[in-house]
Amino acid sequence: MWDPVPAPARRFTAEQVDAAVQALSADPERFAHAQEIVAHAAPGLQRVLNEALHAGGWFGEAHEKQVTGAAQTEDPAAREAAVRVLIAEETRLSMLVGVAAGLELARELYEPTTSEE
Repeated sequence: MWDPVPAPARRFTAEQVDAAVQALSADPERFAHAQEIVAHAAPGLQRVLNEALHAGGWFGEAHEKQVTGAAQTEDPAAREAAVRVLIAEETRLSMLVGVAAGLELARELYEPTTSEE
């Protein structure tokens, strides 16, 4: 049975984060349990992600101008390139916000509760 060690509420150095990312990259099977958790929590996590993106102004007027600009580009190759850039930017941003949400979710899960102890 999986028995996690509580995640401390602390800051990490860039070197520590790089080492952790490398460790995760080296062993893809480490994600099996995490994927199960995320699949279960997906609807709630999607709501958290959407709220964070909207609260941060990521999908405001500037975003709408980018979408409109990409869609109205006349040259098909340039339009395709603009759409690809927009999708890549949104993906990166969503990933960053998702990681931040994941870190906070982990902290929340590891916080002791009075009702289950």
